[in-house]
Amino acid sequence: MNVTKKLWIGLLILIVLSPIGLLLPEHFKAGAAWGEWGIDEIKELVGYIPQRLEKLAGIWNAPIPDYAFKGWEGKGLGGLSIAYIISAIIGIVTAALIIMLIGKILMKK
Repeated sequence: MNVTKKLWIGLLILIVLSPIGLLLPEHFKAGAAWGEWGIDEIKELVGYIPQRLEKLAGIWNAPIPDYAFKGWEGKGLGGLSIAYIISAIIGIVTAALIIMLIGKILMKK
């Protein structure tokens, strides 16, 4: 089995496992997935909002906020798990296409 095939198999496994970040906090009643806190959650956890974080918070708006599509918020854990998987596929395909495009541009030089 070549390296490329191993890479795609590994990515497929990660795609299937991506809802774990959603399921474990739900199972343990931990709130948001670890590291995916918003400003309000950080303030609740730490007691304050770091000045630079507050200043930079509005710069980035995710194309697929919370890994769910518009209208999928009330679909329950199963629906959100599917949204996580679709979001992972979209992210990996987008990254792969960008990397291939950059590779083609660099190969021409």
